[in-house]
Amino acid sequence: MYEEVARARQLFPEVKEFFFDDDTFTDDPVRAEAIARKLKPLGITWSCNARATVSKKTLKVLKDGGLRLLVVGFESGNQKILNNIRKGITLDGARAFMKAAREAGVLVHGTFILGLPGETAETIEETMRYAVELDPYSLQVSLLAPYPGTEVYEQGLREGWIVQEGNLLVGDGIQTAAMSYEGLSRQEIFESVERFYRRFYLRPRPIARILKEMLRDRHEFARRIREGREFFSFMAKRKEAVLS
Repeated sequence: MYEEVARARQLFPEVKEFFFDDDTFTDDPVRAEAIARKLKPLGITWSCNARATVSKKTLKVLKDGGLRLLVVGFESGNQKILNNIRKGITLDGARAFMKAAREAGVLVHGTFILGLPGETAETIEETMRYAVELDPYSLQVSLLAPYPGTEVYEQGLREGWIVQEGNLLVGDGIQTAAMSYEGLSRQEIFESVERFYRRFYLRPRPIARILKEMLRDRHEFARRIREGREFFSFMAKRKEAVLS
């Protein structure tokens, strides 16, 4: 990896950051720490995927080696749902991880999935509250996509949960809800995504973070303006999808 990154740095000096798209990057902390120490002399900034189980010690080593941000799948704020999907993390464990990441100065992009087995209107609210409590630097909210051949797909067929399949899962770049549960329709799951984003981002803390970055860096200012336009355009398309 060191040789590849060093070569990429030579070939593309304009690159500001590297991202290692490996879901298992932090599963072996000894290896992850060794990579960070090897990359440190290059003086690059990098980010990667991670689980919400990385220790405080490993976070500090990764940060020292140039790590800026971790993409972490929290998925749900309900422990029973996490157990259902065998996520292998606990709510309190993720809370401890977030505390350690903040202390190490590592940013976290949290990802969440709505419509997982066991989902209800109440658990969606729990997940929203949990995301606000964790307060990652940024987040992404997705809808469960039960791909053929996966366990959740087979379970969905058996239980009669699946109401959308194939190319109907994505229309015009908009992900649609595939599952429906007793007391929770696919439309309610779909509409909860916008509520989730608004609940998280339309708070003083995230707004202050964004404004601070925009005022500090003109490139960041331009990027945030572009992202804002894209976000509201995306939400407008989702509303059209609801009406169609």
